[in-house]
This record gives sequence, C-alpha cells and structure tokens, in this order.
Amino acid sequence: MKEMDKLNLHDYKPLREIVFEHLRESIILGKMKPGERLMEIQLAESLGVSRTPVREAIRKLELEGLVIMVPRKGAYVSEVSLKDIKEALEIRASIEGLGAYLAAERMEEDEIEALKKKHEELKICINDGDVACIVEKDTELHDIIFKATRNNMLMDLVDGLREQVQRFRVSYVSSHHKSSELAKEHQKIIDAIEMRDKEAAKKYAEEHIEISKKYIVSDFKNNKES
Repeated sequence: MKEMDKLNLHDYKPLREIVFEHLRESIILGKMKPGERLMEIQLAESLGVSRTPVREAIRKLELEGLVIMVPRKGAYVSEVSLKDIKEALEIRASIEGLGAYLAAERMEEDEIEALKKKHEELKICINDGDVACIVEKDTELHDIIFKATRNNMLMDLVDGLREQVQRFRVSYVSSHHKSSELAKEHQKIIDAIEMRDKEAAKKYAEEHIEISKKYIVSDFKNNKES
C-alpha cells in the first residue's frame, strides 16, 4: 500500500469523519485503486490515528459502495465494471437533463450569478491542471443546478448516484484538453438556463454526460488492455 497523504487535523469535524473523507477522496481520485486491500493497522499508522476511526470509516465506505468486505480476507476498494459505468451514466444523463430543464424554469437570478461564478472557479482549476479541484468545482456547479430545481426527490437521486459517478468523472477530467471541453459544455448549459430555454438546457446537459461517457468508456477499456 502506498504512503497515505497526511490528514488535516485542523478541521473541526469528528476524527472519524476526517478519516472517512480522506479515504473517500483517495478512492475517488484513484490514489487507492480498485481491488486494493485496506489494512486497518497500516492505514492507522500512516494517517497517525488509532484503528477505531479507520474501522468506522471503512464501514461507512462499504455502505456507499466504495469498499467491499470479503469474508475472512478483509476490506477492498470495490471494482468498477464497464456495465456499472454505462448503467450509472445512462441514469445520470436523464437526471442531468431533467435538472437543467427545471433549473431553467425555476432558478433565481442570484443563483444564476452563483452558477456563473462557480464556472469561473472551475476554469481556473482547469488552467492549473488541478484534477482534484476540477472534480470539486464541477460537483459544486452541478449541485447549484440541482438545488435550483426545488425538487427534493431529484436531489436524493443525485446523492444516491454521486459516489459511483465521482469515480468515473476523474478519468474524464484528468486530461487538460478533455477538461477544456468540459468548460465549453458547461457554458452551453449555463447560457441556456440564463435564457430560460428549458429544452436547450435539457439537451446540452444530456449531451454533456453522453460526451463524458464516450471518454470514460474509452479510458476504461484502454486501462484494462494496458
């Protein structure tokens, strides 16, 4: 197992939450690979904490589907199949389309300004080539859109799908030229929402996911072959 990054213990959250978020980010960003074993003792020593918060974090990661427990063997980062990717992104395309459609109808002016500001922050991350920052700002941008729908059930669906989709998203934003395309795709969605063009917002949001799906599937196949 690779040496883990040090924890930010200046955060005012419970230690178990800090450990959970740290491990979760490591999995999502690909620092901990599918199939990698999570050894409590080594993780605790590497992170400078006791085994208890590590054990609690692993259990929570299991509930989110990022970790699997194998009887008599231990905890492992869950594998991702091509079928998983396609199914998750098929659902995500429909959800994103509906979210953008409703946002174009319901988003307040101050929310539109917040959306545009977040997009500028995303473009800075892209120019810096900061993958972790790109993923964070991209997620926050989409959250602004979904929040504007005022549809709690839709937001619950997004939350339920988020963890698995995040793992795929990293492969899409890791390349600078792909990330530049990402900014252009978002701009189309934002412009449509600002113009209150619901059908265009829906169309561009769905296209955005379909484009990312092509890259993600291609990257997945190439990684399997290499």
